[in-house]
Amino acid sequence: MTLLDHDPAAATALVVRALGPLVRAEARAEAPAAGLDPADLEQGVWLRLLERPGHAGPPADPARWVRDSVRAEARRGRRTARREGPYAGGEPAAGPAGCPERAALGAAEHRALRAAVARLPGPCPRLLTAMLDPADLTYREIAGQLGMSQGSLGPIRSRCLGCLRRMLAAEVVAPSVRG
Repeated sequence: MTLLDHDPAAATALVVRALGPLVRAEARAEAPAAGLDPADLEQGVWLRLLERPGHAGPPADPARWVRDSVRAEARRGRRTARREGPYAGGEPAAGPAGCPERAALGAAEHRALRAAVARLPGPCPRLLTAMLDPADLTYREIAGQLGMSQGSLGPIRSRCLGCLRRMLAAEVVAPSVRG
């Protein structure tokens, strides 16, 4: 047993010293494409190293591990940037999830639309339900699911939407003009 086996901090310091230039170079190369600060990317890689199970020694293939870790951290940074937005400064978000009232109204509108679609005649409920599916099916997938030809989906969809518009227009009270 060596001194490094008894002192994990010394082993970690040795690994950091040995891999430092490689991590720095890889982070500087990947950071611009990911839209990240190279120092932040580098810090994420060092955290990965410390979080490895049995991190007392260097990885088996240090160059590959560094390259893979830097790329994984860059992907994580890109995902985070896509999901996070700047703080609006106290204003509620513009979308339906911005506040409970908007969320409730959005859910009520969604339920009303689904109920109206269910009341449509003929193949319309099945067709529009398939088109409103969160899985965002293609026309080919919808045609296969409904047993219709792909070319007939557009005209049938158009007729169904016209029928839905007429049905909803009759249910919605027109706003009165106030004078």
